[in-house]
Amino acid sequence: MRDISPLYLLYLGLASLFATAGQLLFKVGASHCTHWKDFINPSIGLGLASYGLGTVLWIVALSRLPLKVVYPFVALTMVFVYFGAAVLLGERITPRGLAGTLVVLAGLALILADH
Repeated sequence: MRDISPLYLLYLGLASLFATAGQLLFKVGASHCTHWKDFINPSIGLGLASYGLGTVLWIVALSRLPLKVVYPFVALTMVFVYFGAAVLLGERITPRGLAGTLVVLAGLALILADH
């Protein structure tokens, strides 16, 4: 990880957080929708904006770092979504789910330690 600028790690972390926020907002906005017009709502709009901002940060990081370093941060988004869904949406954390997030984080650490 010595070759990776802290600034670009920040961009990747923020991109993961914005993607997480987008997923959580999509879930909130999509809940109880029964007609396609129902999906046009503020939560979905904010989710799209959050995703867009995360995408811009992601592309900036891609412009300076190898794809094999950047792409594993998608896994970080999965971890954030798992815990965000539990904290903000009341979804249940399970022992297997927790173990899975630890494995994902261990994989990310191994990939980053290689650089």
